[in-house]
Amino acid sequence: MSGEPIRVAVITGSTRDGRFGPTVADWFADQARQHGGVAVEAIDLADYPLPTVLPDIAVGAEPPAATQKVLDALAARLSAADAFAVVTPEYNHSVPASLKNVIDWYLDEWKAKPVGLISYGGMGGGLRASEHLRQIFAEVHAVTVRDMISFHNAWNAFEQGGKRVCPEGSDAAAKGLLDQLVWFGRALRDAREKVPYQG
Repeated sequence: MSGEPIRVAVITGSTRDGRFGPTVADWFADQARQHGGVAVEAIDLADYPLPTVLPDIAVGAEPPAATQKVLDALAARLSAADAFAVVTPEYNHSVPASLKNVIDWYLDEWKAKPVGLISYGGMGGGLRASEHLRQIFAEVHAVTVRDMISFHNAWNAFEQGGKRVCPEGSDAAAKGLLDQLVWFGRALRDAREKVPYQG
């Protein structure tokens, strides 16, 4: 199992109309494909509409059938991942509601897996969203890696078609982040196989 590629799910966290996230997510997914030892799974949260109200499990409530179908489809993809690369903008100094909502719907799918953070935005580059995500992912027993990528004034950083204007620095940053995701992804995958994580 150790020699198998690390399955990295690249998650586009914003679902708003006109979002810039797919451009950044596509760029990072391409970097991951070139890295070696990585199998990329692109997950766009816009394809998985979930209600913002979770059922009250304390009283045995269950989600409607249509919601359950979406939940099951996304759960299968998250469960199959060894690591996550989360692409997020910053909305009002924090995380998009769509991304926080998806994290809240799941638990076991995140446990004992590494998360890399790629943010974008204006002058702040989405850094506050990334810092909030570190706290959120810790609560669901995921491990954010140290390095992250931030695109300040992101719409000026990419050409038409998604190519980077000045790729040298960002390509090196992507390699560093992927090195960490692969290392932690392999170590945690091996550990989960030996001793299932309880949390």
